[in-house]
Amino acid sequence: MGIKYIRILLLLCMVMVPNHAMVWNSPHDSKKVKTDTLFSSFSLPPKRLDPVVSYSSNEWAIIGQVYEPPLQYNYLKRPYELEPLTLTEMPTIRYLDKEGNTVDEHSDKVMFSEYRLDLRKDIKYQNHPCFVKDAEGRLLYGALSYEQLKSVDSLDDLKQTATRHLVAADYAYAIKRMAVRQNHSPILDSMQAYIKGLQEFSAKITPIAKEKKKKGQILDLRPYGIDGVKVIDSYTLVITIKGRYPQFLYWLSMNFFAPIPWEADLFYQQPGLIAKNLTLNWFPVGTGAYYLAQNNPNRQMRLLANPNYHDERYPSLSKAEQKKSNIPEALLKDSGLKLPFIKEIVYALEKENIPLWNKFLQGYYDASGISSEAFDQAVQISSSGTMGLSDEMKAKGIELKGSVEPSIFYLAFNMVDPVVGGYSESARKLRQAISIAQNQEEYISIFTNERGIAAQGPIPPGIFGYEEGEGGTNKIVYDWVDGKRVRKPLEVAKKLLAEAGYPNGISEKTGKPLKLYYDTTATGPDDRALMDWRRKQFDKLGIQLVIRATDYNRFQDKVRKGKAQLFSWGWNADYPDPENFLFLLYGGNAAVDTNGAGINSSNYKNPEFDRLFNMMKTMKNTPERMQIIKKMLKIVREDAPWIWGVHPRSLALSHQWYRNVLPHAMANNTLKYKRIDAKLRVKKQQAWNQPVISPLILLALFVCLAALLLYRVYLNRQRSVIIREER
Repeated sequence: MGIKYIRILLLLCMVMVPNHAMVWNSPHDSKKVKTDTLFSSFSLPPKRLDPVVSYSSNEWAIIGQVYEPPLQYNYLKRPYELEPLTLTEMPTIRYLDKEGNTVDEHSDKVMFSEYRLDLRKDIKYQNHPCFVKDAEGRLLYGALSYEQLKSVDSLDDLKQTATRHLVAADYAYAIKRMAVRQNHSPILDSMQAYIKGLQEFSAKITPIAKEKKKKGQILDLRPYGIDGVKVIDSYTLVITIKGRYPQFLYWLSMNFFAPIPWEADLFYQQPGLIAKNLTLNWFPVGTGAYYLAQNNPNRQMRLLANPNYHDERYPSLSKAEQKKSNIPEALLKDSGLKLPFIKEIVYALEKENIPLWNKFLQGYYDASGISSEAFDQAVQISSSGTMGLSDEMKAKGIELKGSVEPSIFYLAFNMVDPVVGGYSESARKLRQAISIAQNQEEYISIFTNERGIAAQGPIPPGIFGYEEGEGGTNKIVYDWVDGKRVRKPLEVAKKLLAEAGYPNGISEKTGKPLKLYYDTTATGPDDRALMDWRRKQFDKLGIQLVIRATDYNRFQDKVRKGKAQLFSWGWNADYPDPENFLFLLYGGNAAVDTNGAGINSSNYKNPEFDRLFNMMKTMKNTPERMQIIKKMLKIVREDAPWIWGVHPRSLALSHQWYRNVLPHAMANNTLKYKRIDAKLRVKKQQAWNQPVISPLILLALFVCLAALLLYRVYLNRQRSVIIREER
């Protein structure tokens, strides 16, 4: 009997062995892993998914898949190129004089630019309760009663859904919502300077909106109109811009100009739904490739492919375009195929970097950024500074994608400060000396794991006006030696400092060491090393740097009022045009002259730079524009209102089954181009996560043997008892 028992257990152990192919520790639904589902994560949930309000990257990562502005960036072409998204063609532009007559684009009589948008007729919204109408044509869920709201905890509780076609009035409605001050659109003030009649409309509609809210009434914007936003017919919209502003095309690719159906706006204004947090900020309504099916910020968010999505194909490139854009053949395999490929995206909440990184290595997340803790494990840096994957990552077939971001982080001098500001020769040489002493290459190595390049001016790579090589080198700070940029010796900085009136950091006027003040919000324990490094850069010149740490609100207030002497700041491109960076130094945008509203936080003013800026800002990217930009860069490099700092480099890892991955710094709607090889993912997950069951088998054998021994002891004792009784 005991031997039979052992055989049965051994047989069970043998049956368990083939189950090594099973994955026991997956955090995902095993059925979804086998489908076209992308698994990603988030650490901070988005707060605003209303496109007129949202302006943060983690929010645009969601709404960029849901909403469709008129234009988008071509996924493959470099430099970045706009193309129609919901339009039949690129907007046609007509230039008008003050009487409304058509004039030549280059005429000095141009007063307005008229953008005509012709919409496609095959675009529909996602299915949503807001579109359902009753027999009389009224919105079925447009006035939910108290009794109805009792049973509504989510949109799924409203059982009926419908859709309709996108029309021109939806884009006009979105611009009207932008004008309502209570909606807090971050671009309203900027657009008022360009869209004809927007400022007047905003002044008119804002008090109306305030009164409606006070009375608990819903604001329907359909009866109101903006002078420069005309709906010609169902599929034609005309937007009139003051003067020339070619960058407006870039704005038409942003989510601020995504269409808003009036039905959704009125639906979500119902107080009963607002009380249940069912709002446009949480549940967007769009025409994009995906719709938000679940929004649980404490657990996960899910996007599903929009069943009503219009016909859109993966882009194709000619051989010449492929060569110009440096696109590998693998990224062109899907050319001409219908989008989207991925049917579901699951974002899981991951608060800590280490668990997220481990799950990526196990294959449970399809892509990952690289945290500082994981950098050495993921990336190897050669002696020449070239980045590559570690052997461990190569063995897993993981791919590394990287690109320099269209961004800049810089240290600004307050140009109205009596010590570091001003335009005298001595003030200029002081700023130049400090700029040379700030070793940005060292900063990049120590604090960013080589994820960045030293800036030579305000314009980052990938933007018209940026130059590689000697032509793009800041000759105030660098020498060009043997085909490389080499930071000028510290002796050059000390000589400039002495000529500025501070030999060895001692003021010739007072005889005291020069003391400068650096305002920052860096108050955490991890920031101490950075602040120590900052002090050492100034110490090299004998200058004492006093760190003044404060909270962000106080910091912003000081910068806006011109009270900060030195401070660090940054800028990410709104659109890929040099105007979007050079306007940070335009005198008309100085913060102190605009009650803090201006984006020129260093308060830099140079009449010649401003004159050239006004010439350049509305020009197309021509050789003439390039020459003007070169002159502007020469001026600001010599004036040195900034220590030019760093253009950050983004690095991301992806598994080999995640296809069509191409970094794109400007586009936010790129998930529709990606592809998942689910079979390969399952295979790799099984290989990397085989359960170690041999200890269980050994334990089972040990238990069996122990049981057998005990059983035999028991039998022997029983026999002894029987024998004694028989005697």
